[in-house]
Amino acid sequence: MLQVRTTMANVMNNPELWNAVLSRDRSRDGSFVFAVRSTGIYCRPSCPARRPGREQVSFFQIPEAAEQAGFRACRRCHPRRARANSPQVELVRRICHVIDEHEQEQAVTLEALSAETGVSTHHLHRTFKDVMGITPRQYAESKRLGRFKAKVKNGASVTEAMYDAGYGSSRSLYEKSSAHLGMTPATYGRGGRDMRIIYTTANCSLGRVLVAATERGVCSVALGDSDSALVEALFAEYPNASIDSRDTLISPSLNLWLGKILEHLDGRNSRIELPLDLQATSFQWRVWEELRGITFGKTRSYQEIANAIGKPKAVRAVARACASNHVALLIPCHRVIRQDKNLGGYRWGLGRKEKLLEREKLRKSDRV
Repeated sequence: MLQVRTTMANVMNNPELWNAVLSRDRSRDGSFVFAVRSTGIYCRPSCPARRPGREQVSFFQIPEAAEQAGFRACRRCHPRRARANSPQVELVRRICHVIDEHEQEQAVTLEALSAETGVSTHHLHRTFKDVMGITPRQYAESKRLGRFKAKVKNGASVTEAMYDAGYGSSRSLYEKSSAHLGMTPATYGRGGRDMRIIYTTANCSLGRVLVAATERGVCSVALGDSDSALVEALFAEYPNASIDSRDTLISPSLNLWLGKILEHLDGRNSRIELPLDLQATSFQWRVWEELRGITFGKTRSYQEIANAIGKPKAVRAVARACASNHVALLIPCHRVIRQDKNLGGYRWGLGRKEKLLEREKLRKSDRV
């Protein structure tokens, strides 16, 4: 029983998974999928497609977990068709299927899921959370919100998308979705229209850095290899927002904030405190505040962060909160590593994470 209840955190920490991907091990199909951040696609281990860099890859125990994280299935290897390798995983996939089948309903109760699958509500809830890292209700809400976003982006009106996604009223939509959208549904429906964002890019010791801000504060700090990729990512989520590289009102502050970030990267200051303008769930804020408290030159594990916020079983959710951080360095998610001392993931590349940690360790020792 201990083996089949392996959590997503343990699956993601297993170095053998990457070896299975590299060798295209067909025997591991159904035991996990791997997702590629640069393409947004997830595959079964035996997929014949070209292998990405390790820093781009995340592992998920089942296809539904990868989709919940925003990835889409590969059309070449069809990972959803692989058979599950344990009764517990098969049960969770059945639960996901039932929830998906009832997408037009406002809520599928645990009792209804229990009747459909033939297991007790307690066992169902526990097994689902062990495998997925979230509850059946949270899974249903994330799927519903995903349908709403997709329909709006495809041209549907907010009202039309609301009912098609299964929201019974506008009140329900606004109460349950605004925190996750980072804005009201109406604003999201306008593709971020009425938002004013200014950005600038510069050379730094880690490649190129993009800093973007609103009138209230910094909303993005991204690291990359080219300006075009960084700017494209900024525009991608809110195509109708007013985004520019010049703004006479915000430019002075933006240049000042960029300067402080570059000074930090050059080792001239160990701490940067800048005003932030970020939208996030309450859970994400709790994680991010904990990250901001990590001492310069030190690291903590995902498990330690989960323990610190009083959610010891939410290791995978903590990892997702780190991955959803939009402001590199200002919220130092690079200081969070796996319990086995492996670096884990990093939105802007594992090579940059390794360099940041090495520099901070050296600078801290120089001061001692």
